[in-house]
Amino acid sequence: MRILVAGWHGQIALALSEAAVRRPDVTSYAVGRTALDLSDRPAVGRTLLGTGPDIIISTAAYTDVDGAEREPALAFRRNAEGPGALAAQAARRAAPIIHLSTVSVFDGHQSRPYCERAKPSPLNAYGRSKLAGEHAVAAANPRHIILRTGWIYSPFSANFVTNLYARARTARHIEVDALQRGSPTYAPNLAAAILDIARSVTAGPQSASPDDSASVWGTYHIADDGEARWCDIARATLAADVGRPSPPPVVSESIRTPTAQQAPRPVNATLQTSALARTFNIRLPSWRQAIHDCVGRLAQP
Repeated sequence: MRILVAGWHGQIALALSEAAVRRPDVTSYAVGRTALDLSDRPAVGRTLLGTGPDIIISTAAYTDVDGAEREPALAFRRNAEGPGALAAQAARRAAPIIHLSTVSVFDGHQSRPYCERAKPSPLNAYGRSKLAGEHAVAAANPRHIILRTGWIYSPFSANFVTNLYARARTARHIEVDALQRGSPTYAPNLAAAILDIARSVTAGPQSASPDDSASVWGTYHIADDGEARWCDIARATLAADVGRPSPPPVVSESIRTPTAQQAPRPVNATLQTSALARTFNIRLPSWRQAIHDCVGRLAQP
């Protein structure tokens, strides 16, 4: 299976590169924005023609949630127009696409986890741009899998877990938000699941229409098993850091109100993932287990 990953420096792209080298059935090509401008449709077409992928995985995105409030046009170009162009070029070559989206397409007002049938209502420009990207991908290529996820972390780059791990080396007290709750998602586990989905949809003939009752194409939610607040993740991270030379910092809970410069976030960012389990028999491990794995990797010399 030949896969083309659009994006090469984000957490998911890095995790996909790591997972692909362990899979003898996968040949992976990763292309970043400097080499592939998704707004340049002829360039996208030439890249697909040159690599001849069986499937495209779209991870490239504008991910600065607060920055999207200041430059929404740029966020829409990268999160909506670019993925739409990529999906269209893939469709011209009869290649399916897996596109990564976000829980931020929801407003977070409901109390229960969000299922795929829930009506999107983004709170911020980032969420609106990602929702527009979903629509663009679905309209351009009927053979699409859109994966909504959220609260991504990994041992690869800056994120909540790595930042907390670093702060714990010097801080004695850490305040963490206790209001927001969501579905943590460990990038290495997510990457392995994406490759399993890619293998499943390229292994045999699939319905070309998402309206077909037997079709696997469409939108799914994917995340670690279980939900957590940021303060829960902080405590689990510090508890997993068993090799630290001194006692861990004290974690206190706070409720933070976004400033005028910050984009609003959904209070409830939890996802229901049962549709993915039914269709692809995929369930990610618990978020506590994944945190333990991530911290173990961070502790390695």
